Amino acid sequence: MTKGRTIAAATIGAAALLVSLAEVADAAQCGNGPGGFEAWKREFSAEAQGKGIGQTAISALMQTNYATATINADRSQHSFSLSLDQFLAKRGAATIVARGRSLKQSQAAMFASIEQRYGVPPGPLIAIWGMETGFGSQRGNQNMLSSIATLAYDCRRPEFFTEQLYAALKLVDRGVLSGATRGSMHGEVGQTQFMPKNILAYGTGNLDVAANALSSTANFLKANGWRAGAGYQPGEPNFAAIQAWNAAGVYQKAIALMGRQIDGGGGTAAAR
Repeated sequence: MTKGRTIAAATIGAAALLVSLAEVADAAQCGNGPGGFEAWKREFSAEAQGKGIGQTAISALMQTNYATATINADRSQHSFSLSLDQFLAKRGAATIVARGRSLKQSQAAMFASIEQRYGVPPGPLIAIWGMETGFGSQRGNQNMLSSIATLAYDCRRPEFFTEQLYAALKLVDRGVLSGATRGSMHGEVGQTQFMPKNILAYGTGNLDVAANALSSTANFLKANGWRAGAGYQPGEPNFAAIQAWNAAGVYQKAIALMGRQIDGGGGTAAAR
């Protein structure tokens, strides 16, 4: 690199740093307890209005409460540190597989339509459905917007959840979600537990309806590299798409294993 280019690059880098520092200075300040949440909401609402978020969503945000239960859950996610056998037992894998096989047969037309469109077979979709909500029976009863706003305010992972909060506010503005929408501890909603950014990107309708949630899940997997007809066990081409769905290694292996068993595969060794 020439000296002139070096100076130019340094100038550009310095300018970018100043812009970044200015954005940090302007951003609503995170906190580690409920004390600053109301002030944060006011600051964040002003920022959100400046970025085009409408009054319906702003009003919904201002009505949120600090979600203590969400913070407690976020601090105590111990199941992902279990061994695969322990995780499968804790999550009721045998029950999921048995029920999943039955659903694969009773809902054969729906799963055939999804596979034809997205290339994803029933097994992994059913495993995700069973793992996430017990086939729709446990979708959570937390206020979705309060949960996500609390996590966006919390200093542990504000960047990730700020993106989720903006997505949630857009969905509220569009009427897809509302300030009263209920979900799980981290703001996941629907039969397969979608976060707001993924609803925007991959949602195919009301996610409380199983067919829509499963189609949306297949859409997500396809967008993350799923190849029709390829394997989805660890080391096989489609396992990466399962990894994109959830970052926990034990969860990924569990979905691959249960999916194979639902789809008619054999024992467990290849999944470990």
